[in-house]
Amino acid sequence: MTTEQVRSFIAIELPDELKRELTQLEAQLKAGGQSPVKWVDPNGIHLTLKFLGGVTANVLNDVSRVMGEAVRGISPFHLEVRELGAFPNLRRVQVIWVGVSGELDKLGQLQQRLESGLAPLGFAPEGRPFKAHLTLARVREQASPDERQKLGELIAATGFESAAAIQVEAISLMRSELTRAGAIYSRITSVPLK
Repeated sequence: MTTEQVRSFIAIELPDELKRELTQLEAQLKAGGQSPVKWVDPNGIHLTLKFLGGVTANVLNDVSRVMGEAVRGISPFHLEVRELGAFPNLRRVQVIWVGVSGELDKLGQLQQRLESGLAPLGFAPEGRPFKAHLTLARVREQASPDERQKLGELIAATGFESAAAIQVEAISLMRSELTRAGAIYSRITSVPLK
């Protein structure tokens, strides 16, 4: 029995059309000047519902079971992507994100069910309230307060509203392999909404 750990998370995968729009948005922001930012490859962007960290293969089976229970009675729903923002705020940018709106009640219900179902398996519930977002970039540690504020001004001046809605028909258990070139994501399993 191997105890190899798989770095994993549960997410909603994005349509290709939206990934193309996010690629253009990142290019537009990069054109605004060089700042100490680590961009996320748009092809790897997804809506994370729960980050699990290193998990052994036998626990992954339990996680899949919890996912199946979490989606029960939740019909497919849709989300829109709009609004560019930053955590914690535009004056001290640490994370650049795109907001998610639409049927957030269903999304929240799904996320809550995952949290409560995974807790008995030893996955601690998130301390902060769930805020649906897509991470575009993280600002590097060495960025100065001035650079962070300039980035905030650029974000504030850049409008974004996607034409591509996310039709949520399944949730996926994803593997994340960290490489020198960045994280490589692959789907372990997918659970359809009924």
